[in-house]
Amino acid sequence: MDFFVSQLLNSLALGALLFVTSAGLSLIFGLMNFVNLAHGSFFMIGAFTAMSIIQLTDNFWLALGVGWVPAAALAVLMERVFIRPMYSSGHLNQVLLTFGFIFVFGDACRFLWGTDIRNVAPPALFDGSLHIGGAILPLYRLFVVVFGGLVGFALWWFLERSRIGAMVRAGVDDAPTAAGIGINVPLLFGAIFALGAALSAIGGIVASPILGTYLGMDIEILIPAFIVIVVGGMGSLRGALVGALLVAFIDTFGKAYFPDYALFLVYLLMVLILLTRPQGLFGVAKG
Repeated sequence: MDFFVSQLLNSLALGALLFVTSAGLSLIFGLMNFVNLAHGSFFMIGAFTAMSIIQLTDNFWLALGVGWVPAAALAVLMERVFIRPMYSSGHLNQVLLTFGFIFVFGDACRFLWGTDIRNVAPPALFDGSLHIGGAILPLYRLFVVVFGGLVGFALWWFLERSRIGAMVRAGVDDAPTAAGIGINVPLLFGAIFALGAALSAIGGIVASPILGTYLGMDIEILIPAFIVIVVGGMGSLRGALVGALLVAFIDTFGKAYFPDYALFLVYLLMVLILLTRPQGLFGVAKG
């Protein structure tokens, strides 16, 4: 039972990280119909930036507060210069463009931070464990779960209660009609792309005390993030949350109880969703 409780916490923490990272990717894919394979690069940039800030200031909260800014700034530049002319291109051209950016960002991180694997200490406030019975629950993982919930609530409020959120939802449902009623769709696309990159970078910052920082973490997070939006549905915040929790639970408990089949179970979930509901659990089928 204690082992089950520990794995449950690990599942919730992984689900929170996947949700924060994949929520932005879901909005970008759903709103812009743009395949961004470089989304995981912003996750890695956020983690490395946070590591540098913590090394300089020994302040995790400062890293969390501003560590996502370089990734968001890069996303604005990338969207305006390279991606905006590609909106009318097919998905293959988008994949090739953003696949190239994976190597560009990867080499930039290699040049700036080197190839060593770095550990990031959690904040002193959460550098400990909570003992419940025989279960040991790291406080930082509990913080990650709560933080993911707060980010989810903030995104829900932004999308459902704010005027900009209404514009985003209108663009997700029908971008041409949204443009016809006066919404500045190019500006909206740029803002959503920057928001998605910022969320991915925040995910990397929060994940760094758990995963460390290293080259290649962009690809490792990109694959499960895409599985999450396939399962949950593009453009759906609720779908990103449910998809992230499903993938996290299957991956964590699969590795704990069926280590030889854990990866197979995650892909099996995606295949079953694609066969029974191609638009995802909460996605909207479009003609």
